Amino acid sequence: MRGEAVDWFLMAVEDLKMARDAFEKGRLNWALFACHQACEKALKAGLIASRRRPPRTHDLVELVELLGVDLDEETVSGLSELSPYYTIARYPNAGLRRPWAEIGRKFVERMIALSEKLLETVDERFGLREE
Repeated sequence: MRGEAVDWFLMAVEDLKMARDAFEKGRLNWALFACHQACEKALKAGLIASRRRPPRTHDLVELVELLGVDLDEETVSGLSELSPYYTIARYPNAGLRRPWAEIGRKFVERMIALSEKLLETVDERFGLREE
């Protein structure tokens, strides 16, 4: 089971790299989607490490609650902001008419920082990052 949790966490790390790369290239909607994926996979890695099967959900706040990780209010609030971008970032008219043109850089910067913090928290709790 531990190997599977490490694999999920390492994929979260790769998704976070993709978020940074997309941000640098101005693909802000893809940066948000990659942030969401990084957080979701990190949380599911924690569940797997806890010997629990991750649910079929993309709701980041639900995953935090299931995992029982103690996060500050600002982080939980940020995850609730990021959670809908699983859909909004990918489809026109799923919340924004043109997500590739309407998402702001400051918001994406904040979500990247939030994702980095969450991955650090999960890694500190479960030790999933390979050296």
